[in-house]
Amino acid sequence: MTKAVAPPQAAPDAPSLAEHVPSDQSEASARDARREALRAAPTVMVSACLLGEACRYDGRSQRSERVLAALEGKAVIPICPEAAAGLGIPRPPVDLAGGTGVDVWADRARALTRETREDRTAAFQDGARQALEAARRFDVTVALLKEKSPSCGSQRVYETGVLRPGEGITTALLRADGRTVVSDEDL
Repeated sequence: MTKAVAPPQAAPDAPSLAEHVPSDQSEASARDARREALRAAPTVMVSACLLGEACRYDGRSQRSERVLAALEGKAVIPICPEAAAGLGIPRPPVDLAGGTGVDVWADRARALTRETREDRTAAFQDGARQALEAARRFDVTVALLKEKSPSCGSQRVYETGVLRPGEGITTALLRADGRTVVSDEDL
């Protein structure tokens, strides 16, 4: 079953953000816990590109049969924070500069276009707030998001052209609000 969500009009208050620090459990154990949360969730927020929507920065999709199989029998709330924020499709690629998504919320990092270094931070934050509002509206506890994205990455993101450990702007906001974020690479 699939439910499409129109971008919300009102932005929620941002929860307090703290750097995502891995617990003492091993990465394999943490991945297993995320997978179990996904299995148990009746409704899952999902990066729309993973569902086959052509909404990536380059105008393509990242349709994933593994993701579709993992969502069998669940209600699905598709999101694309960048498209929801009006950044267009296609759009220039964006990297984080100065840190991770948590750092963006703390005003220590920015979201900049890769080539011209144009600041897109406010739009990325707007898209993240819209995703959080949808998660709250539909009582979503788990989000399955596209790895490496400056919005949706949950383990690795591009920072100034280099793939580094960290989380994207939307992931940081969802986690700060107590939601589990699963990477498509966890499947």
